[in-house]
Amino acid sequence: MRGLTGALILANVAVFLLQGVYGESLVAEYALWPVGRWYAPDIGGYVGFRPWQLVTYAFMHGSTMHLFLNMFALWMFGRDCEETLGHVRFGAMYAAAVLTGGLVQLVVASSSGAVYPTVGASGGVFGVLLAFGMLFPRRRLLLLIPPIPMPAWLFVTLYGAIELANGVFGTRTGVAHFAHLGGMAGAFLVLRFGRGGNR
Repeated sequence: MRGLTGALILANVAVFLLQGVYGESLVAEYALWPVGRWYAPDIGGYVGFRPWQLVTYAFMHGSTMHLFLNMFALWMFGRDCEETLGHVRFGAMYAAAVLTGGLVQLVVASSSGAVYPTVGASGGVFGVLLAFGMLFPRRRLLLLIPPIPMPAWLFVTLYGAIELANGVFGTRTGVAHFAHLGGMAGAFLVLRFGRGGNR
């Protein structure tokens, strides 16, 4: 694995291994928590939002499958995006997706009244997915279920619409749908307005 995409994948795997060593103490400090000070029984202590969590949450994962799915998507779509955008702009786009995804999720989680940690690279990955749809709109993608080929722009549009519906109607609880949408928004802003915009 080469380039920034490979480095991001390695960093996520390394942090997941550290989670196996340090357990809930790492989650308490570096997962994204709602604003305030809360007692978390599963953690066995008090938790709350800290500014660095807007970055660190995106390198942590809840399970091996969670990690695998995010890293597989990052590997699939990130390589072509990085090659087209260059390392610096790809990095800026990914960072913006992570930050906006975290900010949107922070607002949603803090206003819901429920106390739970948010972890996962999904905000950044959804930003990469949006970038792929913008950069390669006519490239054909084959869905696994159902096995229907479709252009990248349509795939990204449908995925975004599904995430919005899931977030608004509260389906598939335990998934940070608004973080995904926030990640797409951050990537779009960088691609559309950063350094002269995108074709």
